[in-house]
Amino acid sequence: MLGESQFFNMENKYIHIIALEQNLLPWQVENTLKLLKANATIPFVSRYRKEATGSLDEVQIGTIKDQYNRYEELDKRREAILKSIDEQGMMTDELKKKLTEAITMTELEDIYLPYKPKKKTKASVAREKGLEPLAQTIFKQSDKNINQTASQYLNDQVETEADALQGARDIIAEWVNEDQLSRTLVRKSFAQGAVISSSLVKGKDEEGIKYKDYFDFAEPLNRCPSHRLMAMLRGEDEGFLKLNIEPDADKTIDALNHKFIRSTGDCAMHMANAIKDSYKRLMAPSIETEFRALSKEKADEQGIRVFAENLKQLLMAPSLGQKRVLAIDPGFRTGCKLVCLDAQGNLLHNETIFPHPPVQDTALAIKKIGTLVNSYKIEAIAIGNGTASRETEAFIRKVKFDRDVKVFVVSEAGASVYSASKTAREEFPDYDVTVRGAVSIGRRLMDPLAELVKIDPKSIGVGQYQHDVDQTRLKASLDQVVESCVNAVGVDLNTASMHLLTYISGLGPQLARNIVDFRKEQGMFESREDLKKVPRMGPKAFEQAAGFLRINGGRNPLDNSAVHPESYYIVEKMAADLKHPVAELLKDETLRKGIDVNKYVDDKAGLPTLTDIMNELDKPGRDPRSTIKVFEFAPDIRTIDDVKPGMELPGIVTNITNFGAFVDIGVKQDGLVHISQMADRYISNPADVVKLHQHVKVKVLEVDVARKRIQLSMKQ
Repeated sequence: MLGESQFFNMENKYIHIIALEQNLLPWQVENTLKLLKANATIPFVSRYRKEATGSLDEVQIGTIKDQYNRYEELDKRREAILKSIDEQGMMTDELKKKLTEAITMTELEDIYLPYKPKKKTKASVAREKGLEPLAQTIFKQSDKNINQTASQYLNDQVETEADALQGARDIIAEWVNEDQLSRTLVRKSFAQGAVISSSLVKGKDEEGIKYKDYFDFAEPLNRCPSHRLMAMLRGEDEGFLKLNIEPDADKTIDALNHKFIRSTGDCAMHMANAIKDSYKRLMAPSIETEFRALSKEKADEQGIRVFAENLKQLLMAPSLGQKRVLAIDPGFRTGCKLVCLDAQGNLLHNETIFPHPPVQDTALAIKKIGTLVNSYKIEAIAIGNGTASRETEAFIRKVKFDRDVKVFVVSEAGASVYSASKTAREEFPDYDVTVRGAVSIGRRLMDPLAELVKIDPKSIGVGQYQHDVDQTRLKASLDQVVESCVNAVGVDLNTASMHLLTYISGLGPQLARNIVDFRKEQGMFESREDLKKVPRMGPKAFEQAAGFLRINGGRNPLDNSAVHPESYYIVEKMAADLKHPVAELLKDETLRKGIDVNKYVDDKAGLPTLTDIMNELDKPGRDPRSTIKVFEFAPDIRTIDDVKPGMELPGIVTNITNFGAFVDIGVKQDGLVHISQMADRYISNPADVVKLHQHVKVKVLEVDVARKRIQLSMKQ
């Protein structure tokens, strides 16, 4: 077992390794880990502990956390291995030193392999027959007449010299497989020259037609992009493809021969046969599995990164803000469900109109829309982008209003998941799924972040192969993105839903519910200090959460800013020195220009914190999201049949992957702008060129109506 001093040394080593890998200073990593171990959240550490971390951002802090967690897993495995070998009575000081100093899981498992309890193997059977000494003789390669020597090992279990030599080769094959340097050699061969190949499972050519590109396919593994690997793995899982990953076997076996064979003659021949068997039967399958897992892990990382970045862009999408909205969930046969929402997103009214076939009561629909817009003082209309969306948009744009009413088309992705969820039932117990869905569409326009946090991120549909990646890692990554976005924007303590509050640093579901219950019972919060009266709101939770919660019109004007309560004393001292109240300091830019921040540096706050405070005083409670813009599709493009090569059309980016971006041009099927068609220059990452919901101009390259595929270009 690891002693306390050994554990401290390992932790110190991990800190230095992480610092080196991330190009950071050890003290930055050490301080970050101390804060995280004290249950500080990533948003809090990034925003309010810049002096301690050297102003690390959330990505860097998250990377430190993930890497350290991997080392903790390594130590757990190390403890189990040390215990196993110790219980076998095979531990030596040298072996313990090697195990203690191993810093990768691969290295640790290679050291452990010869001591790992095994099921019955060819080598163990040969040992039971007493053939290990013969194997040792062959391995030394000094016996000139190994066949005669083999005859000495005949018994009732070993009938012939050939049987004896075969058993000895089985033992040698296992030794070669368990040799750490041999495994390193084979890994190097896989890393440098492995080829991934796929072939069709016999008789599956019609069923697996969507994998036609991979029926007879091969390319170097290290050049295989993540989306292609995921496609092949999915094809294999579904039973249509057979995959193989292997380098040049002959070259790899030659390298192993060079390592082990030191003579000529019969012993060398038996060694060569044993080495070939070891590679083919033991090493290649084992290391292929390893490289499959590594490649899948890398593909997962890329897929999760793409999904996380897309989700962040979606959550941070421009918001309309607190406006009165009429939301429409469009439909043909069942009609268009209408809901009217006040500026806080509360449901005021709902009904259904039938402007489209088969009913097509357009006159009555126009009259109802006009009445609702006037009665509820509607400022914007949100139309879901599902079935009948384009027709409904065209219908709405024909209605004449006596005021400026902006019309927006809003993504419905995940709205049906929300409308049937427990959350929606709790919010609207007396309404059916169609009303709930329309409310969600309207609220998404007002504040996409506040509404989308109620939906499982995987249901929003902005990733690539999200159902194929490691689901635990995906959930952890997406939860972190949601937490980051919610805290970056901040929430109004007096209006935020329980679901939004759940993601605030330091809260979680129980405290979020307690805050909402407290608000219902005691009335609106007048100050951040009132948070301390909420049941189970301890000092740590208050410290983590307070800076991200806003109170509009509260007792203290700083409560509507991102200035943390622990730093109020600094702003109060600034105001006192200028002989003006804090409220005037927030309003008067001239006053703020007279502040020398260096005068306020102390043992609690350095220049990074003071700079943040001054920025916040300039724009207290500012929303980092941009302003939403109205977008219109080409009016004469409604279906894929209307789309022709050569057309130039307006579109909205709906999804970004490693191989390109999908763009909605106003028909049911999004078009693909392949990465090679995104710019007139070479790009390696589509996210460098486009963002989700970006308004773009695209040219139609190809339309495949049968396969419902549209190829687009953004090149000038």
